Amino acid sequence: MYLTDEEKKLHLTAARSSIKSLFDLDKPIQPNYDKHPVLESRSGAFVTLTINSNLRGCIGYIISDNPLFETVYDAARSAAIKDPRFPRLKQKELDLIEIEISVLSEPFPMKNYDEIELGKHGLICTEMGNRGLLLPQVPIEHGMSKEDYLTAICQKTGVPRDLWKKKQLKIDLFTANVFSEKDLEIK
Repeated sequence: MYLTDEEKKLHLTAARSSIKSLFDLDKPIQPNYDKHPVLESRSGAFVTLTINSNLRGCIGYIISDNPLFETVYDAARSAAIKDPRFPRLKQKELDLIEIEISVLSEPFPMKNYDEIELGKHGLICTEMGNRGLLLPQVPIEHGMSKEDYLTAICQKTGVPRDLWKKKQLKIDLFTANVFSEKDLEIK
């Protein structure tokens, strides 16, 4: 999905406002849907929080029934307080976090591992009653090979690390429009 820089900034501002509202009584910002109708699209989105380039929270939705703007707002709050890997974000960390948003395409089934393009495709693996997701930027950020990426999705899904070598995993691929406060020089 194409977003203008102004629309990206609106989403990043909304994400930060959402997290900030956990600590004060500020009302959420309201978008102008007439001026920016793309903010009403029903796309999935993930919000990633980092401090000093270290993951501090990441939560999102593969698909959403809500407008994208609301999905980002909700995902940001959840990344700050509901990621089970981390304690709730503290107010003193608010100025330290960097926010990155990934707006997802609609997932589509993978036919074989050769289709996976590192840095372009995110993975959603559904195996043995579990589901795991890795965003497209993960293998690039961590210097992963395709084999490393497949091993990582197995780990994230909660199945044996080498299951991908033994059978064709049920994987859906997706792309993402990824942008951050750092990219757009806002904060």
